[in-house]
Amino acid sequence: MGPCLKRTFFVPRALLLSLALLLGGAAARAQDAAVASPSAASKDATDADFIAAADEVLGQMSQITGLKLLAPLNKSLRSREEIRAYVIKQMNEEKNPSERYADQRSAEAFGLLPKGFDLDSFMVNVLTEQVEGLYDPKAHEFYIADWSPLADQRMVMAHELTHALEDQHFKIEDWLKAARPNEDAELARDAVLEGSAMAAMVDYLMLGTGRSLKDVPDFDPGMLIGDLSSTPTLQKAPPFLKDALIFPYIGGLNFSAAIMRNTGWSALPALFEKPPISTQQILHPALYRSGKTPATVALPRLEKLLGETWSKLDENIMGEFGWKEVLKQFLDNDRAKSLAAAWDGDRYAVFEQKQTKKLILVTRLHLNDEEHAARFFGQYSEALEKKYSERTNLLRRPNFFSFDTPDGGVFLDCLSDECVTMEGATRNIFDAFIKAVNWPLAPRPPEKVGSVPARTAVISAPAENIASISGVCLGGHVPAEPAILTPRAERQEASNHLSASNPLQSSAGLLDI
Repeated sequence: MGPCLKRTFFVPRALLLSLALLLGGAAARAQDAAVASPSAASKDATDADFIAAADEVLGQMSQITGLKLLAPLNKSLRSREEIRAYVIKQMNEEKNPSERYADQRSAEAFGLLPKGFDLDSFMVNVLTEQVEGLYDPKAHEFYIADWSPLADQRMVMAHELTHALEDQHFKIEDWLKAARPNEDAELARDAVLEGSAMAAMVDYLMLGTGRSLKDVPDFDPGMLIGDLSSTPTLQKAPPFLKDALIFPYIGGLNFSAAIMRNTGWSALPALFEKPPISTQQILHPALYRSGKTPATVALPRLEKLLGETWSKLDENIMGEFGWKEVLKQFLDNDRAKSLAAAWDGDRYAVFEQKQTKKLILVTRLHLNDEEHAARFFGQYSEALEKKYSERTNLLRRPNFFSFDTPDGGVFLDCLSDECVTMEGATRNIFDAFIKAVNWPLAPRPPEKVGSVPARTAVISAPAENIASISGVCLGGHVPAEPAILTPRAERQEASNHLSASNPLQSSAGLLDI
């Protein structure tokens, strides 16, 4: 679902401005050392100044990172029109139109982008606005914006020339693509690249001060993207796109600082030899050090069940960063951050009906333990209610929640330390999906309004919890953090009874799994 933000190696203008303000005197020292570009200079003189400055900064970055220059580096000044053309070319090479359409629709399905948002146009505009220099790993060439003052260019050079040195040693494009098709792992590697280049830029700005990155506290992303008045396209962007654009830089910078805090730049090669495998490891460097591996999560194939009128647009992994962004759309930031930190693996798929363009979103999420799964159930059911303003036929149980919308049913079901969701489907399709993952069928609503099922699942809970659980009923509210999930055996007993008259008792046979 990655929105093809870039595989262009650059540092956003918004971060350059904020970082210069944050580091204050150090940034001023670097800029004072720059050679001013005369306003009446010829193009040749400007090129000469640029080449001389780039060579000087390249030597400094080699000393900072410990990466020797292995081959001569091409360098050139580019106009805004040339950079815009490069951005479009890169987008087309990175993903074809159908893949970019799938990214956009998947983001819509999760509630990360408004319906109809023109992601392609936005990305071209924001990258053209933000790029003041970039490194092209295909051409092995460094470009700089010809409209930027040479003093500003030196900050950009420090970042981009770090990419150039890393490319000569580690072949960064191939290294990045090696994580595919896992987009969460690919984003984690992107954070290593951008974070290490940010770390090198910080050390460059602090040359001569007796300080370095290890003396600087963690960077708060909100602090560094607080004032976007000089970057109007990014300022108007949906929150998810701002976060997704900034995460590799600031998240990666904090990660790089944590990994290199004791050993310095000698730790860099090991990050390329053994890269982080998830954005969770970027967000929590201690988990990278411990080698924590997320669970492998699989989804059954739903194509045969849905039929030929539906096509699968996307299937991938959200990761902790992705789920944090989803939760932030509907819950406050602190709750989203805390809840997403319990991530331990996931898988999602998005299907589109060919004629109506309606979507079905399916997710399967593995949490750290049953307690976190219970917390996720309580809080994500709240998020789903906020996501869909038109709801009917609300059904709540201790570990199952569903309602109908004009675009189809919405279902959330948790068992043990896992939760699954399905949005935009019918109850029959959801039941078939549940059977395909070998879960007991979820509770069904009473056959008639006001009627009570002949038999219900027994809730295993301490006596002091019975009062709160007994209040959970049709149209009622689940506690924010249910104490206990219904055990599989007890739910299976209820499921056997409910499915006795259910035509989907053997529907798992419809799925090719």
